[in-house]
Amino acid sequence: MLEDTAAKSSGASVVYEGQYVYCIIGTGEARNFGPIGIGDRGDPVTTITYRDMGAVVSSIPMTKYVVSKETMIAHEKVTEAVMKDYALLPVRFYTVASNAEEIRSLLRRRYPEFKKLLRELDNKVELGLKALWRDMDAISQEIVKENTEIKVLGTKMTGCSVKEADQDKGATSEMLKLALESKKAKEREALFQPLRQLSIDSCLNTTYGEDMLMNASFLVDRAWEKEFDGEVEELVARYGDRIKLKYIGPAPPYSFVNIVVKE
Repeated sequence: MLEDTAAKSSGASVVYEGQYVYCIIGTGEARNFGPIGIGDRGDPVTTITYRDMGAVVSSIPMTKYVVSKETMIAHEKVTEAVMKDYALLPVRFYTVASNAEEIRSLLRRRYPEFKKLLRELDNKVELGLKALWRDMDAISQEIVKENTEIKVLGTKMTGCSVKEADQDKGATSEMLKLALESKKAKEREALFQPLRQLSIDSCLNTTYGEDMLMNASFLVDRAWEKEFDGEVEELVARYGDRIKLKYIGPAPPYSFVNIVVKE
């Protein structure tokens, strides 16, 4: 109280501390994962527990925080550190509770749900694979060669009026777009299916740009991780000259579980 009074008399504002929640783990033990909390203050990352379950947290000022690439990376570093020892349920980025009791109440209310998810994700990891064509000029030439309608429209444009040429350009552009998506789907299937067979669950995420044909996530049992790695190596050997493959993981199962504490 003396500190609050002093702060008010000096005109300084009082900043209250909340608890930033990273993930849920299956332990009732008190843990300290080190001074790796977000915010560059060196806050220790610890657990708040209920029965045999814990929320991984660190202190954070209860003020509007700048959401940036750096804070997202810091969040991911914490979950990756925790994942070395525990299966975990990722909590949505930038979830902040007012105090420890609010977190214990959450664990108490949703205990059966979290317990079930932790059992299902025990010894599971997320592995990701992004695929990008190396030479888009070559892909475009293949599309024109494979689709005679596009070639015919391109030929007809020679000698057309401006209006006719614009109409033909629009039609050609739409056909190229459809042909590109069709080609992506065909080549994506060849990459996706062998890996899907080695995973417990899988999903296709949003792709960006004309050259990206796949952005996939796979939930894999650790016992099958080496087999999965081997299949990725085979895909690189088979398609590496044509397609650049970016293999990501192991990581927490962000694509398959994302606990929302409150909107």
